[in-house]
Amino acid sequence: MLSNSQLVLWIAHPILQLAVAIVMFKRSLYKAFPVFFTYTISQVATFCVLFPLCRLEYAAAFYYAYWVCAAISLTIGFKVIHEVFLDVFRPYHTLRDLGSVLFKWAALVMMLVAFVVAAGSSATELGPFGEAVVTVQRCVRVVQCGLILFLLVFSRYLGVSWKQHSFGIALGFGGFASVELAMATLNVSGRLNHGTKDLGIMVSYNLAILVWLAYSFVKSPARASSATLLTSQRWEQSLSDLRTPASADSLIPMFEGMVDRAFSRTNSELAQEKVEAEPLPLPRKVASSRGAVFSISHAPSKT
Repeated sequence: MLSNSQLVLWIAHPILQLAVAIVMFKRSLYKAFPVFFTYTISQVATFCVLFPLCRLEYAAAFYYAYWVCAAISLTIGFKVIHEVFLDVFRPYHTLRDLGSVLFKWAALVMMLVAFVVAAGSSATELGPFGEAVVTVQRCVRVVQCGLILFLLVFSRYLGVSWKQHSFGIALGFGGFASVELAMATLNVSGRLNHGTKDLGIMVSYNLAILVWLAYSFVKSPARASSATLLTSQRWEQSLSDLRTPASADSLIPMFEGMVDRAFSRTNSELAQEKVEAEPLPLPRKVASSRGAVFSISHAPSKT
């Protein structure tokens, strides 16, 4: 059962997200962020599926449809984080490749955790599948919070402005994720009831959509070019050197060159010593017609 305020906030979700999708389509932002555009459309479609089931009070159908839609939303939401990461590290190909590998491993770990939770969870009102989805949801929310913190700390080194669309997408997800995690923690500890928790989560999600809508109207500026970018460029160069180290075969020509230089130097030194060790030819005396005596050596004359 939903209160009137919760019902109004829930209906506001697809209206605002449809506005975001329209603005992105008109400004061709869906080409730069196709996954986020897909996420926005999927949320509107999710509302079209869940809202009639909720109003018609089909409890069993609503239960399965809700958790299936939640799993799909989490999958696309995780891909949105990856898309934002790739946009932030677009000038740094090596860092971007490393981040892609880390995201794949993170997704694999979350799937394994979800499987373990689903297999080992006791009988609760959520059920095994619901427990697995909630576990993955919390993992994704933690990653979203970490993404916005990362951008806040390292945006100066990456040349990312707070007016860029990728920063706005991360800001919306990060703000909503932090509120949802805080509300869930307070609810588990007994300091917050379910109605207040759901109301707070709905309000924070509407605020996140408003952030995305505002950023969809803003023109994304060019990346900053300052001296602080030299740090990220050094990271890029260091990772490139680690990816392509010098192979063992490349040492063989170096040793061959050293041996050749050593032999050539030794031969030249031996030839010089041989020339120095040879005795000088004895001069012979030749008398001239006038009786003068000249000294002529046996060495061949140069012409």
